[in-house]
Amino acid sequence: MDLKQHIRHIPDFPKAGILFYDITTLLSNPDGFKATIDRLSSPYIGKGIDAVIGIESRGFILGGAVAQRIGAGFIPIRKPGKLPGKALKQSYALEYGTDALEMHEDAIEKGQRVLIVDDVLATGGTAAAAAKLVSATGGELHGMAFLIELLFLNGKAKLPDASVFSVLQY
Repeated sequence: MDLKQHIRHIPDFPKAGILFYDITTLLSNPDGFKATIDRLSSPYIGKGIDAVIGIESRGFILGGAVAQRIGAGFIPIRKPGKLPGKALKQSYALEYGTDALEMHEDAIEKGQRVLIVDDVLATGGTAAAAAKLVSATGGELHGMAFLIELLFLNGKAKLPDASVFSVLQY
């Protein structure tokens, strides 16, 4: 199945000059959703991953399904103020300021093998922040998996120590 055929392109969203890759059209197709999870999961089956991290919000959809498929637990990383327990916080740079991610401080045990999953690897800032949260807990980052990688933004440059896998490249 050609997954790219099921991804809708929306120009000028969320602001002028941005081409948004809308994966909701892919996920709403049962065969497309299954193929997406199959492809995201296949490199990690049987690799001893203890936990999959999903980054808010589309990473929750993909990461939860990947965790189930590979037999791992699921850990959400959220925007600040949305987790009920004590959380670690990691800020990162945006084009027009900063943002942050949070994860429960007890979400990962020291030495657990972790896979980070998200929908898009763009500039790499969000993924790098998530990797720092894994490191802060003593977890071992096994890899990062993305449905889409925007090659022209060179996000892998911010992830020099990570094994990065992407299903689709633009």
